[in-house]
Amino acid sequence: VLENFPLLMYILAAKTLILCLAFASVKMYQSKKIEEKLKKEREANLKKEAEKKEN
Repeated sequence: VLENFPLLMYILAAKTLILCLAFASVKMYQSKKIEEKLKKEREANLKKEAEKKEN
């Protein structure tokens, strides 16, 4: 087992890096979706306010 120890450490490091990148990409995707949703809500609120002012 000790002969393969460096190889196992490289595999563990690679797996950890892949998992970190995957979690980071999921967080970025979620934050973009949330930003888009908030932007749509703001636009809807602005339209409602504009309609109220016209009436």
